[in-house]
Amino acid sequence: MTPRASRRPAPFDRSRLALLPLDRRIHDMNADQILDLTPVEESRIPGPLAETARRVVRARREGAPVLFMMGAHVLRSGVQRYLADLMERGYISAVAANGACAIHDFELALIGATTESVAKYIAEGRFGLWRETGRINDVVNKAYAADPEAGYGQALGREIWNGDYPHKDISLFAAGERFSVPVLVHVALGQDIIHEHPNFNPEAAARLSYNDFLTLASVVEGLSNGVVMNFGTAVMGPEVFLKALAMARNAARQQGRAVERFSTLVADLRDLGENPCSGSDHGTETYYFRPQKTLLVRTLAGGDSFYVRGKHADTVPALWTAVGLAENEERKA
Repeated sequence: MTPRASRRPAPFDRSRLALLPLDRRIHDMNADQILDLTPVEESRIPGPLAETARRVVRARREGAPVLFMMGAHVLRSGVQRYLADLMERGYISAVAANGACAIHDFELALIGATTESVAKYIAEGRFGLWRETGRINDVVNKAYAADPEAGYGQALGREIWNGDYPHKDISLFAAGERFSVPVLVHVALGQDIIHEHPNFNPEAAARLSYNDFLTLASVVEGLSNGVVMNFGTAVMGPEVFLKALAMARNAARQQGRAVERFSTLVADLRDLGENPCSGSDHGTETYYFRPQKTLLVRTLAGGDSFYVRGKHADTVPALWTAVGLAENEERKA
């Protein structure tokens, strides 16, 4: 039988796209919504969060890493100042973010606003097609051309911190550059609005993002007695952590070492029942929630896991407050 001729459509020609300036977009968030550093009443701090904070302080004292993994809604919750302060004080060793985090952070730094109505702009054929946001691609492309071993988050952080960005003070990526804390970006090609743009170079983005993944694996290799926190990333965080941990444990085993006894925290809105750290039965809804089975159950080796249900605008300030309280406790001890 003669094989059929290929009917694969020709690739979409991105030069046909019309990009509009950001001042034509209605923004759902602006810089005025970024929260100021305000302590939370101790009585309102969930027990698992307080215990995690004590382990964060202990990890810093012992030189073990504290990894903070996050989805973009964390930034949209306005908690940038809390995270930047923890970075400055050494309580966050590395940040793992998705591509949407980079976009929100860049737009906030540049114009003091971010977030568009998907329903409105997808109906009009304008969703994501904003000229200034595409400058992220230029930054990545330039960094890749200069040094193929560069990191995605590092390139963006340096651009914001050293460039003309009126609101760089609220940029988490700029904070990473300022405080020498790696902010790692894990992109999925075709997932972010800047991948629509004509200047998007998938080779550059993939290479720099993969460099960030290798940096993540290096951080995870030293994770024993450290802490991993997962705030609002249901797929990216658990998946890149799982693969990075597999690499780290493989290399460590060949050297007679182990990556174990670290603590994990998941903070999200999902109701995981009375025993969220014990896992769920196969076939149930929560079984397929990656943060639970990956961070709270499967990857532990002699460590402990904690789950806190709540909004990021509540849980991140509570974490920041709890770290301060734990820091004071340690000083008194």
